[in-house]
Amino acid sequence: MSDQNSNGQIHILFEDSIATITFSHPASNSFPSELLQKLTQEINSLSGNDTVNVIILQSEGKTFCAGASFDELLSIKNFETGRQFFSGFANVINAMRKCSKLIIGKVQGRAVGGGVGLVSACDFAFAYQDAAIKLSEIAIGIGPFVIEPAVSRKIGKTAMTHLTLQPNTWQTADWAIAKGLYADVFDSYAELDEATLSFAKKLANYNPEALSEMKKVFWEGTAHWDELLYERAAISGKLVLSDYTATALNELKK
Repeated sequence: MSDQNSNGQIHILFEDSIATITFSHPASNSFPSELLQKLTQEINSLSGNDTVNVIILQSEGKTFCAGASFDELLSIKNFETGRQFFSGFANVINAMRKCSKLIIGKVQGRAVGGGVGLVSACDFAFAYQDAAIKLSEIAIGIGPFVIEPAVSRKIGKTAMTHLTLQPNTWQTADWAIAKGLYADVFDSYAELDEATLSFAKKLANYNPEALSEMKKVFWEGTAHWDELLYERAAISGKLVLSDYTATALNELKK
């Protein structure tokens, strides 16, 4: 099953009790609103699918995810449009945390901004050795407000602070695994593919009810995200209207 247009695509592959979600976008797998909405819908649908025990989340190409679509950020002209755009990331993260299935991230390349948020919202993640991470939002006048709770939950507030205040610095996959973002890092794509699928198959053979109940335990204390992430989206929606952000985005696009 696939959904494709100029704003990217999402493809779902069902094999045994594993559903693999693959997302892609020509701009380094960045996310416009439409693609965020489709990803949220697919995760919500899989959550209620009794034939699926485990989900793998991956992308195509050499970059895992470049975060928010710069083109769409530049097109935002009012607060409500901005709030709605950043709420798209809130919707995805909330769908991932409330999904009844465990989500395994397969990170084959670099992740920026919202991409780091997606990895953090996975229950477990494997990565390729070149899967460095960066939070660039402060440099464009915004800030990683919506994804912060997910990232801080995964790697801690101190590491989150280091990422946020060094927006032009890539942290290596080894740094990310040391902080707990990745469970393991591999030297080749083949090893990454094999490890991810092998782990997913093992999980898929366990009692799905037990897995679902354990996921609730993993995410205890996050129920307030139903309000918090949208409050954070409003902050970003206001800041994205600044002249500072417009100038910074246009410079990056040159």
